[in-house]
Amino acid sequence: MIHTSVTLKDERRQCCSFSFNIKDFDGFKKLFHRFLQVKGPSVDWAKISRPPEELIQPYDRIKARGLPDNIAVSLNKLAVVKLNGGLGTSMGCKGPKSLISVRNENTFLDLTVKQIEHLNKTFNADVPLVLMNSFNTDEDTKKILQKYKHHQVKIHTFNQSRYPRINKESLLPIAKSMGTSGENAEAWYPPGHGDIYASFQNSGLLDKLIAEGKEYIFVSNIDNLGATVDLFILNHLMSQPADKRCEFIMEVTDKTRADVKGGTLIQYEDRLRLLEIAQVPKAHVDEFKSVTKFKIFNTNNLWISLPAIKRLQEKNSMDLEIIVNPKTLDGGLNVIQLETAVGAAIKSFNNAMGVNVPRSRFLPVKTSSDLLLVMSNLYTLDAGSLTMSKKREFPTTPHVKLGSSFTKVQEFLARFENIPDMLELDHLTVSGDVTFGKNVSLKGTVIIIANHGDRIDIPAGAMLENKIVSGNLRILDH
Repeated sequence: MIHTSVTLKDERRQCCSFSFNIKDFDGFKKLFHRFLQVKGPSVDWAKISRPPEELIQPYDRIKARGLPDNIAVSLNKLAVVKLNGGLGTSMGCKGPKSLISVRNENTFLDLTVKQIEHLNKTFNADVPLVLMNSFNTDEDTKKILQKYKHHQVKIHTFNQSRYPRINKESLLPIAKSMGTSGENAEAWYPPGHGDIYASFQNSGLLDKLIAEGKEYIFVSNIDNLGATVDLFILNHLMSQPADKRCEFIMEVTDKTRADVKGGTLIQYEDRLRLLEIAQVPKAHVDEFKSVTKFKIFNTNNLWISLPAIKRLQEKNSMDLEIIVNPKTLDGGLNVIQLETAVGAAIKSFNNAMGVNVPRSRFLPVKTSSDLLLVMSNLYTLDAGSLTMSKKREFPTTPHVKLGSSFTKVQEFLARFENIPDMLELDHLTVSGDVTFGKNVSLKGTVIIIANHGDRIDIPAGAMLENKIVSGNLRILDH
C-alpha cells in the first residue's frame, strides 16, 4: 500500500483531470485496511433472529392512515436519488443503462423525469432529482440532461468513487497510471452503491440539499420501474414525533422462488440488519434461500434521513460490510473488487424499519425477458409510471424466459414485429432462432423451442394458448 500512496502523491496534480481524487483514495485505503483485518463470516449464525413484527410494517397499515391535505409540505422536504452508475453491457448496449428505451421510445431516465415532473406539477412542489453517476456513465448522462432543461424538475448529479481493482494473488492494484483508457481501461471500478454516503457528502450536495430544507432522500435503482415516490410512506416518515423520527426505511417485499438470492432483513444484536447471501456461511446457504424462514427480500427502495447521513459520516460511524466481488478480466487475470451495499447501513440509523410493500414496487429490468414484460400490454403508462393493466385478471406477472438469441436489445427488437398480447399469459419460454409476426397473442403456458439449425416464425395474428411449439416453421415473403 505504501507504494500506491507514493505514486498518488507523485500524480496529485494529475488528479484534477481524473475522477480519482484524494478523497477517493482515502475511502479506498479505509476499505482495503478493513478488508485485510476482517477474517471469516461477518455474522454469527446463532445470533440471527427474525425481526419483531413492529419493525416490519405491512404497507396496508401505513396506507390506512391516509394523507394530510398539506402533503406538498412533506414533498418539499424530499429529494429523489437514482443509482445511475451501471452500463447497458449485459443487454448488449453501449453507454449508461438508463439511456436504453424501455417503453414508447422512453428511456429509464425519461420515465424518471416524467414521474417527478408530474409530482411537482400536481402538488406545486419542488422535488429535485439527483443522479449518482459513475465514471462509466457521467459524461454520457450529462450530455443527455440538456433535453430536460424545460421540465419542471431540478436535476443534480454527483459521481460515486473510482477505486482500483486488486490482483487476487498479490493484493496490489493493477493500474499502471491514473488514466482510465488503454491498458488501464479495466483497472478501475465503481465500488457498489454503498459508496453513496461518502460520495454524496464529498460532492457537497448533501449539505446543499440540507440547506435547502430537504430532510429525506428516496433512493432506488434507476432500472426499477416500480420505484416511484410513495406519498403514504413519505407521510409516515414525516408524521413521527421528533424524538422517535425514523431515519431509515427499507422497502421489502415477499420472496418468490425467483428472489431466493435477494438480501433479507434480520434482527442481530438488537438492531435491524441487512443480510446478503455473500455473508452467509456455506453451511447455511440453503436455509437463507428458504422462503419459509426468510420470507422477505430487499427491493433497494430506501428512504433515508439527510441529517442522519451527515451525522454518521462526520462521526465516521457507518460500518458497512465488505462485499468481495471476484472478477476475471479479458486477459484472464483474476482480480477482486471491494464493494459495499447502500442497504447495509440500516443498522447504523436510529428507529430504522422495513415496510412490506406490494410486489408492484419491484419491477427491475435486468434482462430482455424483463423488457418484454414492461413493453407489453400487461402494463399501462401514465405520467412516467407503469401500472399493471386492469384487464389482467391476476395481479402477478407472467414468468418469461427468453433464450440467448434475445439477449441483446437490438436482436430482441428485431425478433418481434410488435410485442404480443400477453394479458392472459402465465409462462413463456422461448429458445433458439424464433421470430414473432404482428398481433400474436400468447395465453396460459407457451413454450417455443427451435433446435440448433432450425427456425420458427410465429405467423402474424397467431393465437397460442397452452402450446408447445418445436421443430421448424419458416414463413417467407412470396
